[in-house]
Amino acid sequence: MSTPTYTKAGTKAATAAKLDSSIFGLNVEDHTLLKEAYLTYLANGRVNLAKTKKRGEVRGGGRKPWSQKGTGRARFGSSRNPIWRGGGIAFGPSGNENYSRKLSVSMKRQALRQALSTAASSNKIKVVEILDMSGKTKDFVAWLAKIEASGNVLCVVNEKDASKEFAARNLATVHISSAKYLNTYDVLNADAIVISKQSLEVITEWLGVAK
Repeated sequence: MSTPTYTKAGTKAATAAKLDSSIFGLNVEDHTLLKEAYLTYLANGRVNLAKTKKRGEVRGGGRKPWSQKGTGRARFGSSRNPIWRGGGIAFGPSGNENYSRKLSVSMKRQALRQALSTAASSNKIKVVEILDMSGKTKDFVAWLAKIEASGNVLCVVNEKDASKEFAARNLATVHISSAKYLNTYDVLNADAIVISKQSLEVITEWLGVAK
């Protein structure tokens, strides 16, 4: 894969600067690691709220429904038996389940490199001098249209601040992420990735492979 270049905002001409091929130029043929990183992000953000009551937690059922013998019916000790209507749940969630997954730091970084390389090969990445955010959503939408960023847009900034948050918080398809918290999930979900030049330097220093 050739080393990708980036386009300066507001122009069609490519600049002389190039994206680091060790981050944005990988040839990704096996997507197993990308899938694992994606699912790990979702699993670690899962909130376990589901809980059912077992037979010992359901109210009632203290009295034996009928005599042990002589009725011709099957013996039962409690109406809270799981096979009875209104009884407990035999194998339901307890609320203590742990759905989290773990990836090593090296695997997380490699997955992010692969995600960025996949995005670069699809021409989704736009590197700009600065992200023009005055704090007004109308101005920010106009600026995104100017640089031709549409769909689900991921804006990568060096540091979040109030103006950036105010400009994008009413836009359901725009997500703001600081460079040091960039993750595989956000990159894979984005249709366009807008990276400030300062953020690109942070990403290159963080994910770049020593020559």
